[in-house]
Amino acid sequence: MSQYHIDTNCIHAGYTPGDGEPRVVPIVQSTTYKYDHAETLGKLFDLEQDGFFYTRLANPTLDAVEKKIAALEGGVGALLTSSGQAASLISVLNICRAGGHVVCSSAIYGGTFNLFYKTMHEMGIDFTFVSPESTEEELNAAFQPNTRCVFAETLSNPALIVTDLELFAKVAHAHGVPLIVDNTFATPINCRPFEFGADIVIHSTTKYMDGHAVQVGGAIVDSGKFDWNNGKFPEFTEPDESYHGVVYCKQFGNAAYIAKARAHLMRDLGAQASPQNAFLLNLGLETLALRMERHCSNALKVASFLEQDDRIAWVNYPGLKSSKYYDLAQKYMPNGTCGVISFGIKGGREAAAKFMESLKLASIVVHVADLRTCVLHPASTTHRQLTDEQLVEGGISADMIRMSVGIENPEDILDDIKQALAQV
Repeated sequence: MSQYHIDTNCIHAGYTPGDGEPRVVPIVQSTTYKYDHAETLGKLFDLEQDGFFYTRLANPTLDAVEKKIAALEGGVGALLTSSGQAASLISVLNICRAGGHVVCSSAIYGGTFNLFYKTMHEMGIDFTFVSPESTEEELNAAFQPNTRCVFAETLSNPALIVTDLELFAKVAHAHGVPLIVDNTFATPINCRPFEFGADIVIHSTTKYMDGHAVQVGGAIVDSGKFDWNNGKFPEFTEPDESYHGVVYCKQFGNAAYIAKARAHLMRDLGAQASPQNAFLLNLGLETLALRMERHCSNALKVASFLEQDDRIAWVNYPGLKSSKYYDLAQKYMPNGTCGVISFGIKGGREAAAKFMESLKLASIVVHVADLRTCVLHPASTTHRQLTDEQLVEGGISADMIRMSVGIENPEDILDDIKQALAQV
């Protein structure tokens, strides 16, 4: 589908029906698949032949959606997971075992931070958290002999810090390790990290890719560009005895990373997406390009209004020319960033609570990036497990409101904000 534009691929990539076949990607709600010969199943289990034999590893519905997401990001393959958290876990665990180390941006989603800072630390993997605005020298100083990868978000949730992807990729590659980028907020419509040197991209498909808040899921996409034969990653170049000695780089070439993620970790962790959720995700992907355009235009109107209102203490939206991240946003996301805005109201936390409770169109929900406008107070919800110091490092203040601007009529969104501000 490479000959088509990305908005066309949102609709058509991943599935081409044959004569008399369903026009829409069908839901294959089956755990298993019938074969006439035991030899065929044996070849499937040995990874010598492509096909479906158990939905925990692969399923026709999931396969179609995985191919679509890989096409949108420009990768060689993708793997759907049961959640964005599962995608974060597997993306790192696929190349980092106990005794390993990761250099990670400190401005990441609170759930991801907790996964890395606590759970994966308890698994024997250590993380050094660095400012997403680090210089090349500061990034280099964070590396250790056992560093296995670098992790960052294109747009941090909720601080909306724009990562200098080319710089992070340059430093990661200088140390012989890949850069993993969470591209959830930007989506491939607004940023394709592989074009700036990233090696692995992950998503919480629960957000914009779905867009309707009806399924929880994640995705991992492999660029196929990283050289796993550089001597640092024996798991790709030496036999995997749990698969009869398969050598992933030898058997799968430039798709070794995503093949191992599926055959090894999905097999053992079982964090697979359901066919029903993959079907719902695909419906969202079909309108992703249209929705992102509206999210971004609406958010810019809201951010511009808030910036001019004297009841607002501060506004952070990379699409504003006044934003310190504007130039980076124009470099990596010239057609728009996302629909999320962070801002503070004069009067601090109490004023923030009053404002959110006074909204009528927008809802207070523990969610972000769907078609309905919603708000949240990160310091007391999604990031409440962080210390005050960690909140500051992540760019989160006590008065921060995260507003996810939906695709409603912008005048209705603005009227709702105005009436809520009048109540504060």
